[in-house]
Amino acid sequence: MEALYKNKNLQIVFAVTLMAIMGVSSIIPALPEMIREFGISASTIGLIFTIFTLPGILFAPLAGIFADRLGRKKILVPSLIIFGLAGTACFFTKDFHSLLLVRFIQGIGAASIGVINLTIIGDLFSGKDRIKAMGLNAGVLSMGTAIFPAIGGILAQISWEAPFLLSLVALPLAWVVAFKLDNPEPSSSDNFKRYMKAAFAGMRSKEVLSLFAISLLTFIILYGPIVTYLPLLLNSRFHASPLMIGLVISSASFITALAASQMGRLSYFMSQPLMISLSAFAYGAAMIMLPAADSALWCILPVCMFGLGQGLNMPNSMSMLTAIAPMEQRAVFMSVNGMLLRAGQTIAPILMGLVYSGFSLQAVFYAGAVVAAAILVISTVFLRGFEAETAQ
Repeated sequence: MEALYKNKNLQIVFAVTLMAIMGVSSIIPALPEMIREFGISASTIGLIFTIFTLPGILFAPLAGIFADRLGRKKILVPSLIIFGLAGTACFFTKDFHSLLLVRFIQGIGAASIGVINLTIIGDLFSGKDRIKAMGLNAGVLSMGTAIFPAIGGILAQISWEAPFLLSLVALPLAWVVAFKLDNPEPSSSDNFKRYMKAAFAGMRSKEVLSLFAISLLTFIILYGPIVTYLPLLLNSRFHASPLMIGLVISSASFITALAASQMGRLSYFMSQPLMISLSAFAYGAAMIMLPAADSALWCILPVCMFGLGQGLNMPNSMSMLTAIAPMEQRAVFMSVNGMLLRAGQTIAPILMGLVYSGFSLQAVFYAGAVVAAAILVISTVFLRGFEAETAQ
């Protein structure tokens, strides 16, 4: 695992992974300040995420098709540049509507970043090494998820705009990807019609459809109860500061990183579908425990439980999907999955906003528990029997 972690190409992918989460996690602690700055309602603030993730629904599949036909780097490099420039422009906006417009443009750049990075891991590795690499990548993602809210909380103490300046890092990274990343590129010898026919045929399997559904449901939980409404729970019930909000949310990521980093070892003792099923139990427990917490510090326990679920779920579901997909169609498989992730990110704040408006803040978390139960059913019924060892 140490040798794998030192792989230069994998380290560059790790940096791309950090960009994929920066656009959301770094600004979470600033949400209450934005509500006060712009004079908007708590149910409206979710638009800051919705407008960012919305372009991914359209552009992620297109990015995957072009990445399969033209090459991974030819799509990833301009995406990083758009992400960096538009993210920095958010710092200079003066009203909520202008902020949403620039966030939409940044979301166009972000649409392919979070799927091409996983595609490249699938291209570089196979079998157990792929599971280990996905686990290490998820660990890096989790550490970024821990660090970015903390950094964002510190910057938000200065001003609500300051966390957006972190997007500048994407610009030098685009140069590194262009000139230092040495990754295999797919052959595009088939004509476009045969390529699309083969891709759609592969996506119709029950395993692929199940993994797509799990991705959608996972991100509904993440971007509904956790990302959008946990900061409001902490602020409204416990009067938590932006820094405290960042620290509580960050606590999940250490458990995620620990669990994800052990994917290689765990895969020898339990199947990948079983680990996904266990993640659903962890999600459900977190959703039930959060409304019962009596202080901001007590929220750390269920948030860590959620983090455990992420560590068991994401590396396995992503490695399973890249294992099923042939290299010549892998990017479009991952991009359709990315489209569903974006769909989950997009509809979660709206869906949970309706639950919040119609019932209560507490009901948002119970709705998350229902979604977790759906993940359990899908992983238990439709993924049973999947063998990672057969994937090449």
